[in-house]
Amino acid sequence: MFPQLWETLKESITAYTGISPATFFTVVAVGLALYYIFSSLLSSSDNAHFQQTSDENMRPPVQLGEISEEDLKQYGGSDSEKPLLMAIKGQIYDVSQSRMFYGPGGPYALFAGKDASQALAKLSFDEKDLNGDLTGLGFFELEALQDWEYKFMTKYVKVGTVKKTVPASDGATKDQATGAAEHDAARSTEAANGDVRKPAEDGPSGSAAKEHVEI
Repeated sequence: MFPQLWETLKESITAYTGISPATFFTVVAVGLALYYIFSSLLSSSDNAHFQQTSDENMRPPVQLGEISEEDLKQYGGSDSEKPLLMAIKGQIYDVSQSRMFYGPGGPYALFAGKDASQALAKLSFDEKDLNGDLTGLGFFELEALQDWEYKFMTKYVKVGTVKKTVPASDGATKDQATGAAEHDAARSTEAANGDVRKPAEDGPSGSAAKEHVEI
């Protein structure tokens, strides 16, 4: 009975495929071999990615303290040896565990290495909004930013803060204001001690007039 089934199978293969049974089984064997090879490669790649992700999750977050915005850019994902950081409202968080989102090629990669407060508040991907300036934001935008901050506080570890820089013009204005205040205080002290001399109103002072007469 088996020989009859084998003959029937060979005839069916030839009738439906148009090739000989030997060729058919060779193609099937090659296909199965290729399938197992690619499956093994994909499995190895997935295991390597899982191992890398696990290592990043197990790596203790590095506490940076207070750093400048320029220093924060070093943690934007260009260096795989450094953690992936992002800031909201001046607070820096380690988002390495979500590298698929914030790392290179991810949908939110442009936020990494920056204080993206304004962009998150506006739900914007515009480069000009990638900063921590909250000036001019409306009520609903601030509410959206608050939701983002709460999410980061509960999911990621805070590792530092962004150093706030004071513009040079503001510093000069502050120094001028301080100097004016000190000058006014000195004048008030002189007035209290009776040391303030009344300026001449209608001509030279008495000593000057005396010298003029003697000449």
